[in-house]
Amino acid sequence: MILPHENALAPRSAPLALDLIRKYSVPGPRYTSYPPATQFSADVAALDLEAALRVDNAPGAGPLSLYFHLPFCETRCWFCGCNTVITRRRGAAAEYVDDLAREVRLTAERMDPTRPVVQVHLGGGTPTFLPPEELRRLGELIHGTFRLAPEVEFSVEVDPRRLTEAHVTALRAIGAQRASLGVQDTDPRVQLAIHRVQPPELNRQACAWLRAAGFASINIDLIFGLPHQHAGSFARTLDEVLTLAPDRLSVFSYAHVPWLKPAQRILEHEVPLPSAEEKLAMFAVAHERLTAAGFLDIGLDHFARPRDALAVAQRAGTLQRNFQGYTTCAQASLYGFGVSAISATVDTYRQNHRDLAAWRAALDAGRLPVERGLRLGEEERRRRTIILRLMCDRRLDYAALSRELGVEFTTAYAAELAGLEDLRADGLLRLEAGGFEVTPAGQPLLRVIAMRFDPLFNAASGRHAPAI
Repeated sequence: MILPHENALAPRSAPLALDLIRKYSVPGPRYTSYPPATQFSADVAALDLEAALRVDNAPGAGPLSLYFHLPFCETRCWFCGCNTVITRRRGAAAEYVDDLAREVRLTAERMDPTRPVVQVHLGGGTPTFLPPEELRRLGELIHGTFRLAPEVEFSVEVDPRRLTEAHVTALRAIGAQRASLGVQDTDPRVQLAIHRVQPPELNRQACAWLRAAGFASINIDLIFGLPHQHAGSFARTLDEVLTLAPDRLSVFSYAHVPWLKPAQRILEHEVPLPSAEEKLAMFAVAHERLTAAGFLDIGLDHFARPRDALAVAQRAGTLQRNFQGYTTCAQASLYGFGVSAISATVDTYRQNHRDLAAWRAALDAGRLPVERGLRLGEEERRRRTIILRLMCDRRLDYAALSRELGVEFTTAYAAELAGLEDLRADGLLRLEAGGFEVTPAGQPLLRVIAMRFDPLFNAASGRHAPAI
């Protein structure tokens, strides 16, 4: 049997409709959840966690996805919007794994231990801040508590500046087979400005170690919109990164939110941040370079090779979305562990304390360390389904949604459908028999289209980053 070259699996990509992106791109949620985390409430009692966990672990419950937030970093990157703890004290890692064990035990007591785990993700912070022996101990905790499915997707975020071959060996020993490398930009001027100096040989060495150890997939994270960046420099970064032969790329638009992350104000003293027009030019060059190299535009900022699991799921209509972004793990309940980690079940979202001391104090008291969350009503669950399908499938099938939601879709959402007329007239949507499809011109604006089904969205709130 002769298999087609992987580029043959990739459809031709149309050039970006830059004028339409300029017209419609506004700040809005990324829709890793609906309602988004900006709607979470500090009224933890209203979540009724014990009841929510009983419901989620009722007989016949589906699979699990596990997220472990490992917040430590040796130094702060000025652009970073993650929840981090800056320290060089290695003893912090062992103490944190001890605390994770306490949280896991508290949660596992309320769970069905027979549910298969189909996804594990170690995020941060810098997971490889943990010494290899602590990574192994974390792996023992995971394998000793949960039942990992044979086909489990086990991924880890990696900082090439803090990676050793011993880290890679330990990660592979505990089951990790996917790695995401933070690169951001390869230009030395940009790296110096964002306080993240990372010579290219570190990226090459990290990829070599990971592949030699048997990692099946490597993702590379890039960011556009940083000081000193422009379309030409970002094109060079893309070309250099492509020599590493990644399986996926995440090309994020820098979100400048100094009112949430005060360290970002340092960037304002470097050089002016790229304008909206300059960011759009960088987005365009990324789309052009990556699709020309054979990558598929999965959605928003994700690109994958045609044979990658994300691309396969997109073609099969089984792509999903959760707080880690696009995923192949359908209908899995997400359980997050560690400071600031978010969990998502059928009718609740819950987020752990974002302050390390408060998180530990809750564990000391024998409580689940939840700071805030949301209990979803029936209509919120319906809109979550609509937005999820739009973000993943790039189309809506009215009859299928009517069956899934238990309402006649075109009647219940007549106002929202009527409000799409400007998008249709501008060619962002294509009407079909019984539904609509997002056109190639509309794909970069998936978030904007999804906002039309979000009654909670307030453009004037100032709580979201621009779509591009």
